[in-house]
Amino acid sequence: YGCNMQFGGNDQWSNMLGGTELIRRKLGPDADAYAMTITLLLNSEGKKMGKTQSGAVWLDPNKTSPFDFYQYWRNVADAVVLKCLRMLTFLPLEQIDEMDKWEGAQLNRAKEILAFELTKMVHGEEEAKKAEETAKAIFTSGDAANMAAVKLEDDAFTDGSIDIVSLIHAAGLAATKSEARRVVSQGGASVAGEKVSDIAAKFDKEFFAGDGVVVKKGKKSFIKVQA
Repeated sequence: YGCNMQFGGNDQWSNMLGGTELIRRKLGPDADAYAMTITLLLNSEGKKMGKTQSGAVWLDPNKTSPFDFYQYWRNVADAVVLKCLRMLTFLPLEQIDEMDKWEGAQLNRAKEILAFELTKMVHGEEEAKKAEETAKAIFTSGDAANMAAVKLEDDAFTDGSIDIVSLIHAAGLAATKSEARRVVSQGGASVAGEKVSDIAAKFDKEFFAGDGVVVKKGKKSFIKVQA
């Protein structure tokens, strides 16, 4: 196919060397074949950020919305934010080097810069601004127009209402109802800005009418729920 250079993650180094060796055995020791590896991006669990791994982030807005994309990078660990800025953005290295001195709350600003720059690169500046404004609105007023949303179907309600455990699960904030129950009992759930720790709490379908309400799990996971 006329290719003489293969790029890949550094976990593929031995496979790629095998390819160059095969080419040179077939075409001669001076065959033009090279391999170059790139540092892997890891998720929050230290695992490869592949599409088969949980916690992966997608470039496709139908798989990861621009808002969720922004939030993914906004919530990276303090220890990796500067590494991500250097690897993934086109900001001047001198500017990033200045951030080496930042600590505490300043690192949150570094994360906001990372999230904005990457969202702008992938989804455009308009979507990046929307995501940034949405995130700020959520933490100040608990609601936002551009936030990712999920619509509850009629069968999610029993006698016109839904309990908090089912709500957390149906909103996609917990993989199972057992996990959702644990989130609620540990005080990690809130609805429309109010903490909900009673697993028997219920909400009428009308409560989610119109623009819907924001449902949160902890400080970093939230979604607008509509009915």
